[in-house]
Amino acid sequence: MSPDSGREWRVFEAEAMPHVDRLFRHAMWLERNRSNAEDLVQETLVQAMQSFHRFAPGTNCRAWLLSILHHVHLNRQRKLGRLTIDSELEERVAHTVPFVTPVTEHLTDEDMLSALHSLSAHHQQVILLCDIEEMTYKEAAGALDVPVGTIMSRLHRGRELLRVQLIRTGAVTSVNRRGSETA
Repeated sequence: MSPDSGREWRVFEAEAMPHVDRLFRHAMWLERNRSNAEDLVQETLVQAMQSFHRFAPGTNCRAWLLSILHHVHLNRQRKLGRLTIDSELEERVAHTVPFVTPVTEHLTDEDMLSALHSLSAHHQQVILLCDIEEMTYKEAAGALDVPVGTIMSRLHRGRELLRVQLIRTGAVTSVNRRGSETA
């Protein structure tokens, strides 16, 4: 191990390791299996360390790591041949009227998680990256390797599908265009 590699490890450790918990939480969401999530995070960190010379200090390391994590996850799915895309879903919701429903005070984490699980993986990923991980559209687009417009579209549609699911399950009430509850 050269003196430079020890220094590089210390810099990597300072920049990347504080984000491991969030990487694991995100990996658990993607994999829904602890062992697979641990493997995904480990492979992500190995790839991040190997390409750390390309990381620009001062930029968002968490976004960079989440981008690697998503690439590793997608490559694993492709390898297993289980990546499915529901292209009809986006077409079905293309004509949805946009409206942001106020969130009720009685909404539970379980209600939200259940509704989120009912969405397609494409919509889940964008909602998780933008709304939970607080990534910018550009960062999310880089993480998922799609155009920014696709992120914006999926986020809008995913949020609307989430609202519809929450209303359908009774977790929130329906709201008209002026924000008043309807019976």
